[in-house]
Amino acid sequence: MKRYYSDYHFFYIVKLIFHVNIARMYLRDVTYHIEQRLLISPVVAILGPRQVGKTTLALEIAKRRDSIYLDLENPRDKQKLSDPEHYLSLHSDRLVVLDEIQCFPDLFMSLRGLIDTGRREGKADARFLVLGSASNALLKQSLESLAGRISYLQLPGLTPLEIGGQDQNDLRKLWLRGGFPNSFCALDDDASNLWRGDFITTYLERDIPQLGPRIPATTLRRFWMMLAHVHGELLHAAKLACALGVSSVTIARYLDLMSDLLLMRRLPPWHGNIKKRLVKSPKVYVRDAGIVHHLLQIRDYEQLLAHPVYGKSWEGFVIENILAILPPYIQPFFYRTAAGAEIDLLLEFGPNNYWAIEIKATQTPRIAKGFYIACQDLMITKRWVIYTGKDTFSLGRDTTVIGLIEFMQHLKSSIK
Repeated sequence: MKRYYSDYHFFYIVKLIFHVNIARMYLRDVTYHIEQRLLISPVVAILGPRQVGKTTLALEIAKRRDSIYLDLENPRDKQKLSDPEHYLSLHSDRLVVLDEIQCFPDLFMSLRGLIDTGRREGKADARFLVLGSASNALLKQSLESLAGRISYLQLPGLTPLEIGGQDQNDLRKLWLRGGFPNSFCALDDDASNLWRGDFITTYLERDIPQLGPRIPATTLRRFWMMLAHVHGELLHAAKLACALGVSSVTIARYLDLMSDLLLMRRLPPWHGNIKKRLVKSPKVYVRDAGIVHHLLQIRDYEQLLAHPVYGKSWEGFVIENILAILPPYIQPFFYRTAAGAEIDLLLEFGPNNYWAIEIKATQTPRIAKGFYIACQDLMITKRWVIYTGKDTFSLGRDTTVIGLIEFMQHLKSSIK
């Protein structure tokens, strides 16, 4: 029986193919740093949650040199490493890409042996590019086995600079859908929302049980939803424990797991001797805005505008994108006193060298007195307000209002 497709179906399929191709064309900012690390370190680890684009990025890098690729979730590739030292020594002159390294943690010992043997024999270092979902087990094993031989890089979701987002519509789409490439590049908002739902389910039912202690999927889903509801707020572990019906120790374990998997961020409070009572609890953020919106059942931009999380969602989105381009020597904090003086994001470039950033989900930002008081407390002269608009202008008091993309471009040029 023949099946006939309407013009609409044909257009839909063509559009879907076009979107899939576009998803593969983004140039990730971290690519340059990976290439540089491969020149100086025998092992470079790209860490990040599943589906963030680690494999695609690694394969693009591998195309530019003599290399082999092994997926350690593939039984056939894993079988090749039944005698890892022998197999890898056969390819010591090539870049070896090892995907899903957490499936084979004992391999780190073999990598160390190959590297050390080559150095003793005066050979050039073998080069390994390893990919994995960040976890305590992965980091602990590699730190013990490859100390001094491995360099870590985190791959975040797509950023406004990577999508070429000079258009505010592109920026809003990235904010709504989040930075996972398959979510951002989905055919429409409904398809993106479905993908995020499947992503969450897969993580809960398959990935997290493989990477961490056994936790019931329903319990962890409830916990993830609670994090979405307190997104951008101070961490109150006792309240979360009470709501979930578990102990504070268990909540701490869940928080550590979500943080290790790069699904949640704890933004630390700034503390110092300024003779004021300072807030000591961290702020918690679900790292991907699209995941926040799915957990809160926000399906499109209109619903986001009307939702109470609107301001906190923008705050988390801005913070995550700024931190994605920060070098390790710049430390991020927030600042809040018991009296209410507050800075949403404080970037510490060095001793007594700070940038204060206020984040406003509005086209007409108004700055509260508490921001200026906080800046006076820390003697900050570089003050920014990041809003949802695009124009850059001054509010006086050394305070500049600027769009997110423009700020990220200015920050990148300032830290080169």
